[in-house]
Order: sequence, then C-alpha cells, then structure tokens
Amino acid sequence: MDKKQKKRYFGTDGIRGLVGQEPITPEFMLKLGWAVGRVLASESHSRVLIGKDTRISGYMFESALQAGLSAAGADILLLGPMPTPAIAYLTRTLRASAGIVISASHNPYYDNGIKFFSPKGTKLLDKCELEIEAMLGKRLETQDSDRLGKAERVRDAAGRYIEFCKSTIPSSITLSHLKIVVDCAHGATYHVAPNVFSELGAEVIAIGVDPDGMNINLDCGATHLQALQTAVTDHHADLGIALDGDGDRVIMVDHLGDIVDGDELLYIIARSRQQGDAKKLAVVGTVMSNLGLEHALSEIGITLHRSAVGDRFVLEKLTEHGCILGGESSGHIICLDRTTTGDGIIAALQVLAAMVKTGYSLQTLKSGMQKYPQCMINVPLAHGFDVDACVEIKSAIRDAEEGMADQGRVLLRASGTEPVIRVMVEGVDAGRVQALARQLADVVTQQQPEKQACG
Repeated sequence: MDKKQKKRYFGTDGIRGLVGQEPITPEFMLKLGWAVGRVLASESHSRVLIGKDTRISGYMFESALQAGLSAAGADILLLGPMPTPAIAYLTRTLRASAGIVISASHNPYYDNGIKFFSPKGTKLLDKCELEIEAMLGKRLETQDSDRLGKAERVRDAAGRYIEFCKSTIPSSITLSHLKIVVDCAHGATYHVAPNVFSELGAEVIAIGVDPDGMNINLDCGATHLQALQTAVTDHHADLGIALDGDGDRVIMVDHLGDIVDGDELLYIIARSRQQGDAKKLAVVGTVMSNLGLEHALSEIGITLHRSAVGDRFVLEKLTEHGCILGGESSGHIICLDRTTTGDGIIAALQVLAAMVKTGYSLQTLKSGMQKYPQCMINVPLAHGFDVDACVEIKSAIRDAEEGMADQGRVLLRASGTEPVIRVMVEGVDAGRVQALARQLADVVTQQQPEKQACG
C-alpha cells in the first residue's frame, strides 16, 4: 500500500475532534472498532486493550468500540481510566494484538479522540492506519455467535503500571526527602501518579485529582500551570509536577514557582544519562526546541538532532539516529531506554533521580541551560500561497539569519491545524528578536494576495 496515500481520518496522533461531530460519533466508533478488529486482531482468540481518560464521552465510545471489536471476533480487555503510556505498556506486557486509547490529550472535555498502539507498544505505522481506513469503507459483517469476542476488566491495571513506573529508576533511590505537588489535570493519572511518587517515599500534595467528566484540563495540568505554581509556593514544596489529561506530557515547577519546560527537562535527563554512560550521546528535539537547548547540549558534548513537531516524528528521528532520548518543549519526553512512548510520569522520575543523585535542586539542575528569548507571530495564510517559493520571503529570512549569525535562529512553518504561517525568531537579544519577528511577519503578509488571505 502506498505510504503517501492521503489518510481521511488519521492525523499525526490518531483521530480527534469535537464529540458528536463526524468522525467522533458513536456510529463511527462502532465501525472503527470492527475495522480495527478485522485489521489488527484477525487471528483467533486475539485480544485488544481499551483504556480511556476521564472525559464523560469516554463511556459512550468505550461501549461502541467494544461492540465493534466483539462483532469482528476480537476479545476485549477493559482497563478503565488509565494514562496513554500505560496502555502502551500493558498492550506489550499482556501480549495484546493492539491497544486503544480514548482520549483527546490536553484538549477540553468536549473533544475526544482515539489513539492506537501496536503489540510492541508503539504507534501504528502509516500502512496499518491506511488498512483500517480501507476497512472502514466496507460493509460491517458480524461474526457467527460462536466466534464473537468477549470482554473482561483488568482489575490490577493501575497496580501493574505503578510498579513499572517505579522500576524505571534504580531501587537504591528514595524520594523521602522531597515534598512534591502533583497536578493530575483531573485526568487519567489521578489514581496513579500520586501513588507512584508517594510509594517511592515522597511527601505528595495531590491536586487535579477529582475528575467529574468535564473538568479535565480545566485551568490545571501541563497547559495551565498557575494552580501548580501557587500550590508549590504555598506548601513550600521542593517542586511541582504537572501532567496533562492523558499523562503523556509533563511540565515541572521549581521551588520558587518558576516553570521548567520540556526543553529544560530534556537537558536535565540528557546530562544525567551522559554522566552514567561512556558512549557518546545524542538527543532528538524538534524544530521548535529552544536554541539554548542545542547550545547547552553542545557544551557538554551532546548532539541535538531536530525533527518535525510531533512525538511521532521525534520517535522516527530517534530510530533513524539510534538515539534513546528525545522530546518537545511541550513536555512530551521519550526515554526509549525505559519505555516505548512519551510518558509524563516516567520522564518526571528521571528528573527526580537526577536530583537525588546530585543533591541539587531542580532550579540548579536547569540552570545549566539558558533559554534564548523567542518570539512567535502567527500570520494568516492565503489559500494556495506557497511560502517556500516566494523569493522575497527567502531573501528576508536569509538577511535575518546572516544578521544573527550563530547567535539566533529563524523558522517559518505552516501550522498543521490552522491556516497560518508561524514566524519564529530566537536570539540572544530579546528586543532584536521581537523586531526581526515583526519584520518577517510583515514581509509574509505583504507577499500574499490580500483578498485571499484567511482570518
């Protein structure tokens, strides 16, 4: 099957949208479950895991997917609310044919989506996604009654995953001298993350652990850090950990309430890995990773490779270069020497292990990397306008890059979700960075057909 064939439903991270609007409807989920059962669980007595976050529509879609899988003849293991990386882990260890996650990650409760994992606990290949889409175009045919799939609940799913998370740092490490605030975003980690850290000895203050189906990610978690910052300073905690709704990303806060983002966390973990490994280390970031990360890693002999934005592309680049560590500024951190996908809890544990080993605070560990000032401007994109083919824009970018030399960086890229061009400039001088970003944004605006511009 042609890998370049355009997919109708699958995006860079599964299928996602507004609940009640195609394709995020019960009817579609029923057919999707059947298609997945036919493609990924075609063998006799095959099993598919289903996990979800805490949004209210998860119940509805869980039932629809279960019905479709059963009609295809696949058995179903229901995990209930569990973090996305937990489904990846359990799919692998329970020897399932596939894992399904019902979640829209950091989106609000009225969105939902579906992600899939292979038997190895990795994201599906394009080929598999195209095969599922092809099956969706066929008529749903129910297996004979003696071949229908059965469903059962995995009662110890949370306990299995908690033990796995704890195993990703040395057993000699204890967190007994740390007071930690953990914000679970009223999401899938609410009954897991606090237990992981407390069982390792930490004093845990848990917030965002009262899901009601509609408060997931609402003014909390990795995308809204004010509540965590306040809690850390109010409780005089050593640090704070913010997870998103499905637990695959993490942002931290130091004891002063200052944010430690994905780039800084990646730096801390990379430096800790380097000190424990004689082999030359390389790390994967994205085109949006701060230039300060690249320079800080270079100073300690670590190469940074850049991928397109998205954890799928980070993983592809990790595989290409044989690396074990990569991530995004947003907090998706992948530690391939520990697990198969981005995992907020496991990434946080690697940072905490570095703190315990060195005796340094989170603030001190992050100070080895100095973030460069960054300015991003979204410019409405005219339909059909090719930025890369515009000579004037190319010239403006070249002039800006030459003016900053190795002390800055320019990036123009089309958004994957909005009709805009993202103009990003980084550099040592914040004022110059802002001025150059405005200049480039003006050039992009001026070169587009005014009547066709969006927005």
